[in-house]
Amino acid sequence: MELYQELCREIEERKEEMVQLCSEMVKIPSETPPSDTRRMADYVSEYIRKEIKGAEVCFYEKEPPVKNLVVKIDSGNPGKRLVFNGHLDTYPVGNQKLWSQSPWSGSVKDGFVWGRGSSDMKGGIACFITAARVLAEHKELWKGEVVLTLAGDEEAMGDRGTQYLLDTVEEASGDAMICADVGAPDSLRFGQKGLLWIRLDAVGRSAHGAHLHKGVSAINRLIEVIRRVNSEVSALEVNMPEDVRRAILDGAEISEQGAGPGETQILQKVTVNFGTIKGGTSPNLVPDSANAEADIRIPAGVSIADITKKIEEILAETEGVTYTVLRAYEANWSDPADVLFQIVKEKSEEVLQKEVVVTFRVGASDARLYRLGKGIPTINCGLTPYGLGGPDEHVSVDEMVKIAKIHLLSALEFLNLYPKGTP
Repeated sequence: MELYQELCREIEERKEEMVQLCSEMVKIPSETPPSDTRRMADYVSEYIRKEIKGAEVCFYEKEPPVKNLVVKIDSGNPGKRLVFNGHLDTYPVGNQKLWSQSPWSGSVKDGFVWGRGSSDMKGGIACFITAARVLAEHKELWKGEVVLTLAGDEEAMGDRGTQYLLDTVEEASGDAMICADVGAPDSLRFGQKGLLWIRLDAVGRSAHGAHLHKGVSAINRLIEVIRRVNSEVSALEVNMPEDVRRAILDGAEISEQGAGPGETQILQKVTVNFGTIKGGTSPNLVPDSANAEADIRIPAGVSIADITKKIEEILAETEGVTYTVLRAYEANWSDPADVLFQIVKEKSEEVLQKEVVVTFRVGASDARLYRLGKGIPTINCGLTPYGLGGPDEHVSVDEMVKIAKIHLLSALEFLNLYPKGTP
């Protein structure tokens, strides 16, 4: 315990450097679209080469301007590989007039770092880079490898970022992964809901608005399908695995303190949100075309096939409406009893001095790519986001220190458990 306390003090001693790293990253715009992460990747690589002893840094690029970075730190002794994953890109800034200061100020005031990407997730990246610095200076304390995967394109689902790294770079995979994407320090996430984005296209027959008997409204057809998708898809039966449901229910009280009342309910059901609807050209014309796009989130215990089957049943009973799948991935989770979760929960409770829960995640992150594509045990352990996706995004400096400590202590514990190459 004395050793862990000393290592945590080393994190505290690097607090100002960690905050400055976050601030400098925020000053570099990396919005998606277009996910231009070239300047970000270059800056982070220079920082790591300067500050982390013996780090191997490599760039990988599927398609410009998305530039990805993989950093390997080898202890010199055979063992497991622990991956820390983070994304270099951010949400768009939006209307700059709504910001109280420049979205790229990176200013540090009132105990927070301010600017686009400060919480999602340049703050989290600064945390695990700082933890990696300490690990690199104490290689005698652990075995195996620590790998940092820093990718672009996450806000566009990661095809050119983390997915590309997992497809092409052996070091990007490991025995376990800690994702520092946003959340809450006391609510670790072992899985996330699936996603299905669809577009409905309706056709009708145009006519003058005064002669409805001569036309067929595409909008009316579309509205009827939207009504049924909203009600019937949301009501689909959920056959959730009992260990997943139990984890969600056990973590409800603590998780909802950060995520808001109602999270527990929507984690256990299909949700449907129609985010766009278009159609027609004039109020006095019967529209001959219309379309709408929906975001459907899928809990554990329901498949994409279950949902598309229901949609097809609805469309079979409505003339003139078809659908297209825009994006899709299944609900995904790691075993909540995996040793990785036990370790990170224990170290989180030691640092935070409070109860910590392991539960499911409503939104998306690149963690799913490790679970779905590689079957790698993966946990989300990140910062609380303030102003996420909106103006005046910011992140707590004190919380950054705590997350960096959790990353450090979790890595030390994991990399000393049953290392590869030993009996």
